[in-house]
Amino acid sequence: MSRATSNDPNAVVVVGAGPCGLVVACELLRLGVPTRLLEADPEAAAGSRAILLWPPTLEVLGGLGLLDEALAGGVRPSALAYHMGDGKTMRVVLGEVNEPLVLPQQETTRLLLGALEKLGGRVEYGVRVTDVTTEGTGGTGGTGGTETGVTLHTEGPDGATGTLTTPWLIGADGVGSTVRQRLGIPFEGGSVPMAFVLAEGEVSGEYPRDEVQYFIGARGVLLLSPLPGGLVRISGPIAPDTPMTREAVQRLLDERGPGGLRFVSATSISTFTSQERIARTLRSGRAFLVGDAAHVHSVVGGQGLNLGIQDGRNLAWKLAGVINGTLAPAVLDSYVAERRAVAEQVVQTTGRMIRQAAAGPVASRVRNGVWALMQATGVLRRWYAPMLAGRLTRYPDVLFGAPAPKAPRGLPAPGTRTPAWVPPPGPDQPGFRLLTLGPTDGGPLTAPAGALAARYPEAVTHDHLTHRTTAWLLLRPDGFVAASGKNAARLAEAESLIARVVPG
Repeated sequence: MSRATSNDPNAVVVVGAGPCGLVVACELLRLGVPTRLLEADPEAAAGSRAILLWPPTLEVLGGLGLLDEALAGGVRPSALAYHMGDGKTMRVVLGEVNEPLVLPQQETTRLLLGALEKLGGRVEYGVRVTDVTTEGTGGTGGTGGTETGVTLHTEGPDGATGTLTTPWLIGADGVGSTVRQRLGIPFEGGSVPMAFVLAEGEVSGEYPRDEVQYFIGARGVLLLSPLPGGLVRISGPIAPDTPMTREAVQRLLDERGPGGLRFVSATSISTFTSQERIARTLRSGRAFLVGDAAHVHSVVGGQGLNLGIQDGRNLAWKLAGVINGTLAPAVLDSYVAERRAVAEQVVQTTGRMIRQAAAGPVASRVRNGVWALMQATGVLRRWYAPMLAGRLTRYPDVLFGAPAPKAPRGLPAPGTRTPAWVPPPGPDQPGFRLLTLGPTDGGPLTAPAGALAARYPEAVTHDHLTHRTTAWLLLRPDGFVAASGKNAARLAEAESLIARVVPG
């Protein structure tokens, strides 16, 4: 698939070089879009921080050629074990399709920096954005107005000030985002009224070290997670005046853990708090927000980093298509609706989970009973594990500006994740992928599907997969289904939708 590329070296400027900013920059560069990446800090951030990478994020790493190295350096827990304080344990076996990778954030950053360099990009460290102004006319949000670009006011590592104008801006500069604040976008929500300890080091004693362990008892909540190198992460809510010492962490282990564990040595001990906030809009004209600049939530299930990386994945293919002329500008309207819907879902779910974990005696008995029922009926395995893994994420049907055909029985619906049994796309398939299913020799849908792809060579490729069902799937570049059907008539309906977002 050939594609045009922009000649503007500032076609996109990304502010913030954490994992979310790195992913969106790498994806844009991979799609032929010149991208600059600015970072206020003088060097890449250290520390383990976010450690759980769920399968959709692993797909992103795979697309950038980083998956094998990531797997080699991380740990894959096989289950989540919830010890409920009443002597019962709820064990959620994840299964290969839902298993996350435990990898310290500094290692994820290191891998992404390597990919960025191979793609011809680099991080401009020590460059702080002090102000943001839009060029042209038009208000915030949507595609209205005649915005022609965005001007950034910057301060370099030597204190020198300057300006930089870009056609497109992406703010990935964290919870205190200067981009969001200067664009005047409210960050709605509030703080979670509890502090947490985050301790890492060597723990001696017997317990299942290939699982993530949650101890939810009357004395409080405690997390034990394996880390690479045989280390362990210990975390849980604490009183604000708790001293950050190895002895204090040991007391938490004794009070809330299974007993018999010793915090032998510490590599780090710190505290953190969390918030539940979502930006009122994730777009202001030609500027977009991703990651913590767009949303933050309770620290349950390791969702935050994954949510931000999926923001970048969603935005990159749409923006690259608009810049390269293979997609109509209207496709960008779907970014806010799709990603804000997912952010709202995650904020609500994680908030509910943290409050259930910290419930009082009466509420905790109800919670334990509900969880026991969920385990006995298989709900934990069928719903909870895929939910954490991001398999159940669903987008509103807004991509084409008109509803896609309703999915026939047995086929994935528009806005749902691409089924796990579908092979990943090749490196030369950056656009929509029309996948026909049927006999080895092709079946009745291959000819019309191939003809459709030929009419949109810049935006659609065609593959065939031998399958017992004769059907077709129109797949988006970001791992979601755009449409599906079982006959050529429905395929013609899908083409009418493609025509809405492909110029000409």
